[in-house]
Amino acid sequence: MQTASTNICERMGRSQELSEFNRGTVIGCHLCNKSIREISLLLNIPRSTVSGIITKWKQLGTRATQPQSGRPRKMTEQGQRMLKRTVHRSRQLFAESIAKDLQTSCALQISTTTVHRELHGMSFHGRASASKPYITKCNANHWMQWCKARRHW
Repeated sequence: MQTASTNICERMGRSQELSEFNRGTVIGCHLCNKSIREISLLLNIPRSTVSGIITKWKQLGTRATQPQSGRPRKMTEQGQRMLKRTVHRSRQLFAESIAKDLQTSCALQISTTTVHRELHGMSFHGRASASKPYITKCNANHWMQWCKARRHW
């Protein structure tokens, strides 16, 4: 029988961080004098992850994740809201025209690649609608005759 805490790694990708609760659980187990190996087996978390959490907790006194290095995001929350509003207003626009629109309205120097990435993050994907054939009068009549013939099935 598996509990919710035993399959943490199965739900976690390689690059995802553990939740605050799971980090607290690791620290709690450490304070109860459990070894790193026991904690790892108990919570189904790699030993290196358990060791890293305990080491950071001892050094920094906190279990929260620290800010990591990297380039800051170009798109602010306000820009994301404006992008979402623009797409909802007219769904037929291309990414290039959306980028130009944002450059003029928000004074954001943003590329079409960034627009694509942000739209995918918001679950907007460019897809062509399926072409559906029109029903001709002849076809509609055949359909109606078929339905009337089988009305009392």
